[in-house]
Amino acid sequence: MKVDRLITACRLATMVPGGEPYGAVDDGAILIRDGQIVWIGPRGDLPEHKAAHTDRLDGRWVTPGLIDCHTHLVFAGDRSAEYERRLTGVPYAQIAREGGGIASTVRATREASEPTLTTHALDRLKALTASGVTTVEIKSGYGLDADSELRMLRVARGLEQAGKARVRTTFLGLHAIPPEYADRRAAYVDLMVDQVLPAAHAEGLVDAVDAYLEPIAFTAEEVSRLFDKARALGLPVKLHADQLGDGGGAALAARHHALSADHVEYISDEGVQAMAEAGVVAVLLPGAFVMLDETQLPPVQAFRDAGVAMAVATDCNPGTSPMASLTLGMALACMKFRLTPEEALAGTTRHAARALGIADRVGTLEAGKAADLAVWDINGPGELSYWLGKPLLHRRYLGGKPATQD
Repeated sequence: MKVDRLITACRLATMVPGGEPYGAVDDGAILIRDGQIVWIGPRGDLPEHKAAHTDRLDGRWVTPGLIDCHTHLVFAGDRSAEYERRLTGVPYAQIAREGGGIASTVRATREASEPTLTTHALDRLKALTASGVTTVEIKSGYGLDADSELRMLRVARGLEQAGKARVRTTFLGLHAIPPEYADRRAAYVDLMVDQVLPAAHAEGLVDAVDAYLEPIAFTAEEVSRLFDKARALGLPVKLHADQLGDGGGAALAARHHALSADHVEYISDEGVQAMAEAGVVAVLLPGAFVMLDETQLPPVQAFRDAGVAMAVATDCNPGTSPMASLTLGMALACMKFRLTPEEALAGTTRHAARALGIADRVGTLEAGKAADLAVWDINGPGELSYWLGKPLLHRRYLGGKPATQD
């Protein structure tokens, strides 16, 4: 067969379950045509082929390109000064009353132009891709008005056109109540549900819909109304759930057949079972856990016992998780949540793909899937969750082509 590229002399962590740990192939090869894997397996079993390009990787490990399935990558400004104040003992509530917190990010984001937002988001995306990411989810939610929410989504959509990674966009209009709606929350929910989401969908800017269900954010009734609108538009949903307390978020996500429930530190046993029965992925966000100095661990063993898939993501955002390395997220998930390194890699590949509804396209190294690959200078896949800050990535492939980092 004629192919565009042969990748050979490599070790494969295919992440296909049911066989060797990591789905490993010790001496493997991959044939790629039209951006897809057309054959993968032991090098000794290579079928007859003619390749336009041959890449010999000298025994390096190849994994699926990593997938960061929960980020807030598009925003303006930063909150490092607030971070310094919190470390000196100033309560977050006081900072928020003084105009800080999410309100400060909203102000900065509203004032920023699309080119400015794009420049800063590309810089963060470059950091993520340096940790092996080839697909990233990006939420809105720092605009909180019609113009700014649509601008954020346009910037997120445009990042994919830069050719650095695949991008999945998520509408997060129900993230917080903006100051101008402080006494008119029903009107704000009306705006987001009845006007902004349909407008964003009509413009082709939305792949999924998210919301923040907590006493400090939105109620189950408000979130359900948004999710009903999303499903009427044919859009899948996901949920920030049970981060600060057991608010029944996971069960609500299950009732709406959500792709994922994210954070879930305070999820109940009933919530775990509901997620298992509905096939909802639990997205673990160790960056926020560490940054907020939390102590309530997500129930990892309960997820294992119930068969709930666990994804891992950075939650990259300016306030509670300013983390732009997914391999660091994997390491923290192992250290803080006691995932195994294999679970952490599964959480940033096949389970992260499920959390975005794209497991048919990416997340494992299999024939018929996109040739999105990460090549690593490691002795074994467990090192991806072991090193803290050491550059491990040798190169990436996006759609079968070497992806540049500049």
